[in-house]
Amino acid sequence: MPNIKSKKKSVVLMEARRVRNMSIRSRMKTMIKQARTALDSGDQEQVKTTVPAALSAIDRATSKGVLHRNTAARHKSQLQRRIAH
Repeated sequence: MPNIKSKKKSVVLMEARRVRNMSIRSRMKTMIKQARTALDSGDQEQVKTTVPAALSAIDRATSKGVLHRNTAARHKSQLQRRIAH
């Protein structure tokens, strides 16, 4: 634990950001897993709901700064390629 007052504050802020980022990343990964499961099962109704939700979660994580835009593009591209095949 730091001794300087401003660094003590920044430790608190960093922890809050870490928790928020973990939550956003976890939600995104869960959505991607659901979309992949739907794609593997071949259930078109489920694909129509889970894939857009996963793409939206990826975009949301990118806009919050949790993911780099190229990483987000890669994840989105992988999902969309699986739909095409």
